[in-house]
Amino acid sequence: MLSSVKIPILCLGAMLAWSAASQASAEGWQRPTAHGGEISRSVTKDGGVYTGSTTRTGPNGGSTYTSSSKCVGGVVDRCARSYSGTGPNGQTFSGKRVSARGPFRGRSAGSFTGPNGNTVHGFRRWRR
Repeated sequence: MLSSVKIPILCLGAMLAWSAASQASAEGWQRPTAHGGEISRSVTKDGGVYTGSTTRTGPNGGSTYTSSSKCVGGVVDRCARSYSGTGPNGQTFSGKRVSARGPFRGRSAGSFTGPNGNTVHGFRRWRR
């Protein structure tokens, strides 16, 4: 027979095992675009960390766009995203952006590199 102390400990152990097993989750979808291309998206959650990726392909495989991101939730939410693409004529572009948003203000910084190789940097702050 179980004592009255062992039952709450057993329940607590079962709850911890269940929560550890259910923390990671994933979701994704894929669909055609209006002009014959295709777009796919996947998101994975592990605790307070979200990781995602997007891929878009133009009609006949002519142009592509790929993006990946990672966000960490908390009092201050932090996200980082990088992306790249190729146009139908073979010109490429790429960029990245990081942001942090707290209860009172946020900030964001990023860079973009165009087809000619020039890079533009940007920074923004805002109050909520």
